[in-house]
Amino acid sequence: MFRYQFKIAFRNILRHKLSSSINIAGMGVGLAATILLFLYISYEKNHDRQFMNSNNVYQVMVNTTGKDKTIVNTVKETPNILSAVLHQELPEIQSIARITKVIPRLVKTENNSYKINGRAADSEIFEVIKYEFLSGSARTALRPGNIVLTENVAKKLFGTTDVVNQVVKYENQINLKVSGVIKDLPANITYDFDCLISWKDYEALNDWVISPSWENKFFYTLLTLKDQANIDAINSKISNFIGNHTGSTQSNYSIFIYPLTALYLHGDFLNGKPAGGRINQLEIFIALAFGILCIACINFINLSTARSQKRAKEIGVKKTLGATQMVLKIQFLMEFLILTFISVFLGLLIVELSLPWFNAMVHTNLTINYLSLSNWVLFFSLIGITTLLAGGYPAFVLASMDTIKSLRGRAPQGFFSLSIRKTLVVIQFGFSLTVIVGTIIIYQQLDFLKNRPLGYDVSYLVQMPHEGNLYLKFDLLKERLLTSRAIKSICQSSGSIALENNKPVRPEWNGMSETDKSIAFDQIYTTYCFVQTNGIKMISGGDFSKHKSSDQNGLLLNETAVKTMNLQNPIGKLVSVDGESKQVIGIFKDIVWGDPTLFSKPMIVAFNAENSDFITMRLNNANDLNANIAKITSITKEINPDFPVDITFVDKIVERKYHDEQTLASISNVFGGFSIFLSCLGLFALSGFSSELRTKEIGIRKVLGASIANMITLLSIDFLKTVLIAIMIAVIPSYFIMNHWLDNFDYHIEIQPTIFILSGIGILLIAFLTVAWHAFIAANKNPVETLKYE
Repeated sequence: MFRYQFKIAFRNILRHKLSSSINIAGMGVGLAATILLFLYISYEKNHDRQFMNSNNVYQVMVNTTGKDKTIVNTVKETPNILSAVLHQELPEIQSIARITKVIPRLVKTENNSYKINGRAADSEIFEVIKYEFLSGSARTALRPGNIVLTENVAKKLFGTTDVVNQVVKYENQINLKVSGVIKDLPANITYDFDCLISWKDYEALNDWVISPSWENKFFYTLLTLKDQANIDAINSKISNFIGNHTGSTQSNYSIFIYPLTALYLHGDFLNGKPAGGRINQLEIFIALAFGILCIACINFINLSTARSQKRAKEIGVKKTLGATQMVLKIQFLMEFLILTFISVFLGLLIVELSLPWFNAMVHTNLTINYLSLSNWVLFFSLIGITTLLAGGYPAFVLASMDTIKSLRGRAPQGFFSLSIRKTLVVIQFGFSLTVIVGTIIIYQQLDFLKNRPLGYDVSYLVQMPHEGNLYLKFDLLKERLLTSRAIKSICQSSGSIALENNKPVRPEWNGMSETDKSIAFDQIYTTYCFVQTNGIKMISGGDFSKHKSSDQNGLLLNETAVKTMNLQNPIGKLVSVDGESKQVIGIFKDIVWGDPTLFSKPMIVAFNAENSDFITMRLNNANDLNANIAKITSITKEINPDFPVDITFVDKIVERKYHDEQTLASISNVFGGFSIFLSCLGLFALSGFSSELRTKEIGIRKVLGASIANMITLLSIDFLKTVLIAIMIAVIPSYFIMNHWLDNFDYHIEIQPTIFILSGIGILLIAFLTVAWHAFIAANKNPVETLKYE
């Protein structure tokens, strides 16, 4: 029986080549778009889930509270003393470790030298996160004097992974023995690295790390828990942990633990509670994927119900000859199963051809593992679900049609005075309008953020790490670079002007309230020419000057800091920072230092020649750009020969800040185009069937004198009314969806009515051109040909 049904279904597909081709092409493109989106969604959702104990890894978080105990900030940075005390007093902890931020480090062998991303950690880190060792022992890998490398780095340095007991020179300062090689880490983990050294060696290289302090909050703390541990009970127990150990009953800090696997997607906190994050973007992609799949399925349904006008008599005849509803349902479902099966493999082909382009767009390396049983289960599940979703209505509704009505050629009608097909077209184009409006608003918001004044001039501004001999010979470097005329100005600083990277400070000033003591200020340490080099706009006062020795005890405030401190005539006022009294010598406009979507924080720029990680230079725009870079590279290499010269353009750093918004805009743009294409493909097929069914009517009208324009209007107006209804229905939900998305930004655009008007006109125009093609073809047919058999 199934063989017979398969044969009949296959013959029906071949008999209706155009509609079958449109179905397969539409569903193939829809499935390809859906698969690409779900590959990316899966990649994002699997962040930090690659290790066998991933679900038991927790990050210690710190809340900063105000006088009224409201939480004003939540950060991941914890005190360096916290892990030892926490492990000692909390029996629920199985293992705990500190780990630093990732920083490019110089690692040398006899033959090779590379800057690679390095971290330092306690030896227990391998008990917390189960990195996969290819050689060496996790228990002994991070003893003092050891270094752990990733597989790829070991090959780069030594040409092999068999490198245990080999020696490398780290940061051109100490020799370390390779104690282990771990499998290359995936890109979608938080605590990745190329090399890892012990905490003791990190302390030896950075003496400021050694002293245990509850205020030295520059490190991350990770832990695992014993079985049956209650997270809520633990968080309740440790909430005032820092206050209890500092002896302060009014401590501004509280701590809690949070699953590492949830932190990436739910990393935004409000009042100490998760308030979204990247999950908001992911939800948009999930909705987009399901929307595109639904549009493709709607095309299936629409084309099937349209063909039912011509197949109604076939159904009636078969029922008259004894065919049951079950037989007819199986026949229809078999047709859709074949179409879906072909569509899925067409979709996979499109995915494979599109993956290089898609990976470049979202900066990933996604692939489909065809050897994975779970993937094949997914593919066949997709075939089954799509068959039922797309073929369920035609199969069950058409098979249950009344025999007499079937023989008369009548198809079932819908509700609210619209047929089922028109209702589905409304859904298709309503979704398409929402996507188009969303894409326009996302691009406008991205453009708005990019055009937000940075507070400094990025043109011809470059930076490089302050490292090696450059610490002791900075003045020599400065003199030679200025003499070479490759640069106009140069400064050193503890942080990049474009990238937030600091330990917040809590200054004190006359007239401050108790609540003010909980306010964290951003801080940059620098020396001379900071304002001049970065092109910072001053409101009053000036830069640090060599001609004023008192400036070494001065500081600069941004305008938000002045407002926060409520200082009147701030120049000359005294502010205490880390226990040192400093005088305000300048006020500058706010700069975009951290997240460009958020309001600027209060900022302090203080003089400190001993704390510098970056050298910033303004290139001489009178010279050739490449010639400037070549001169800087040559001079720097002479002074600091052991380190590679790593020059970065500051505008590129700024551009990377908009990565998430740019990815969202790109995906919305491309897959919004897919949704429009699929909607129009369905409309194209429907208008073709409509024209075919009305061929004789058109012939009669032409004989009676109707013009081609009249015919196009006649055949198009019904479809355009449906699209117009879709636009009107979609305006309100699309407004609220995008308005909610914009609420995630401190700085955002206002949604203008013109966006909906232009989007609606655009969709109507596309729909008209789609329908008008068939109308024009039908209207141009010779009425003699269409009427001669009547």
